[in-house]
Amino acid sequence: MAFSPQAAFELFRRAWRQRRLAHAYLVTGPAGSGKRELAGRVAALVTGQPADILDEHSLFKHPDIHLAEPESKSRRIVIEQIRMLEAELQLKASGTGSKAGVILEADRLSPQASNAFLKTLEEPPDNCLLLLVTSIPEALLDTIRSRCIPVALQLAADREPEPAQVRLLEVLTAFYHTEGRAGIPRVFNLSREFIQLLRETRQGIQDKNAAELKREEALYRQTTDGAWLKEREDYYKGVTESRYILERSRLVETLLQWWADILRRQQGCANLDFSSCAETTGELARKFSTPQVLDKVAQLEELRENLGRNVQELLAVEAAFLRVFGPTGSGTP
Repeated sequence: MAFSPQAAFELFRRAWRQRRLAHAYLVTGPAGSGKRELAGRVAALVTGQPADILDEHSLFKHPDIHLAEPESKSRRIVIEQIRMLEAELQLKASGTGSKAGVILEADRLSPQASNAFLKTLEEPPDNCLLLLVTSIPEALLDTIRSRCIPVALQLAADREPEPAQVRLLEVLTAFYHTEGRAGIPRVFNLSREFIQLLRETRQGIQDKNAAELKREEALYRQTTDGAWLKEREDYYKGVTESRYILERSRLVETLLQWWADILRRQQGCANLDFSSCAETTGELARKFSTPQVLDKVAQLEELRENLGRNVQELLAVEAAFLRVFGPTGSGTP
C-alpha cells in the first residue's frame, strides 16, 4: 500500500509517541512523491525538532541527524561514507532526542558500502533511527531490504504526467514493439527522438520566458530609463537554463523509472510508476535478466552524472542510449 507523505508521517509520529518505532525503514516512491521531505521530517521528529515547520533549507541540519548521499563526482555512496556514518551514530546524542541516520538515493550504495551498512542494520546503534530513501528499492541487496520496514509513497492524485514524459513513454513503447532487432540505426533514431524532445522542451521554456520579458518591457518601458532591460534579459536567460536542466533531469528520471518498473515486474510488485506501460514492461521483464536491467540503470545514472558535469549533451545521450538500448552484449531483443 502506498501512502501520501502526510499520511506516512502521521504513522511515523504515532509509532514514535507509542515508542514503537522500528530501528530501520526503507522509504520509497517515484520522483516527486516527497521521499526526501518525509525522511527529513521523521528525522527531525526523533531528534526533537519541530518537524511541521521544516523547509528545504532546514532539512537534515540538526547535529543529531547524520546524512550519507552520492558524492558529486562518483554519484556513488562509498564505503568511507558508511564508515563515517557508523562512527557518527555511535556518538551520544547532543540533545534529549534520538539520533537519525539517513541515506539518500540508497540505490547508489557501492557493493562494499552495502555490505558495510548491512552490519549496521544487523547491530544498530542504541537510540538511533535509520532511514533509507530510494526510487529504486529493487537495486538494493535483498538482505538490506529484508531488514527494513518498507514505506511506499505515491504521487499526489492530482499530479498528471508532463506531456514530455507521456511522449517519452510512447516512444519507448513503440521502440520495443517495432518488429526487428534493436540494431544501431534504430537506437540512434531513439536517441535522436530523445534529443528532439529535449530541444522542444528548451524551446518551450524560452518562448514562455520571452513572452514574460516582453510583458515586462511593455509595462515598464515608459517609466524607466531602459537600463533595467539588460538585467532582466540576463535574469530570464538564467531562469531558462535552470528550468531546462530541471526538465532534462526529469526526463532522465523517467527513463530510470521505466527500467525500475521492469525490475518491479521481475519481482512481482504490483505498484508501478507507469501502470499504462505495464504490458511492455512485463514483456521486457521476461526478456532481460535482473543483472542486465541493473546494468542499464547504472548506465542511465552515469548519463545523469555526465549531464551534470556539463558535457556535450548530444554525445552523452547517444553513448548512453547505445549502451542501454543497443544490441551489443546486453541481451536486447
